[in-house]
Amino acid sequence: MTNYLEFERPLAEIEGKAEELRAMGRDNEDMDVEAEAKALDQKASDMLGELYGKLTPWRKCQVARHADRPHCKDYIQELFQEYTPLAGDRNFADDHSIMGGLARLRDRPVMVIGHEKGP
Repeated sequence: MTNYLEFERPLAEIEGKAEELRAMGRDNEDMDVEAEAKALDQKASDMLGELYGKLTPWRKCQVARHADRPHCKDYIQELFQEYTPLAGDRNFADDHSIMGGLARLRDRPVMVIGHEKGP
C-alpha cells in the first residue's frame, strides 16, 4: 500500500479508480475494462509529472522525508554482494544514522558508506 502525501491525493484517487476497474474485470471476465484502466494510468502518469514538475521547497522536503522512500540498507541489499557492516565510534557506541562496511560490486571489493534516515 502506498502512502500518499496530501498534495498527491488527486493522484491517489485516479490510481484507486484504475485498480477498482481492474478488480471488477478480474471478478467478471465478461467485462473488458483494461482500455479504461490504461487511460486512467496515463492520466495518473501525466498528473504525477505535473505535480512533481513544480514542487515547492516544502513539498520537496516532504518527498525527501517520505516514509516509503528507500533506506540506505535497501540500496546496499540491491547493489552489493557480500556486505559486511562495520560499526562503532571508538567509544563503544554505534551511530545508527551512518551505515558503512565492506562489500563487493561486480566482483570488485568496495567500501560502502551511506546515511540511514530515521524511522
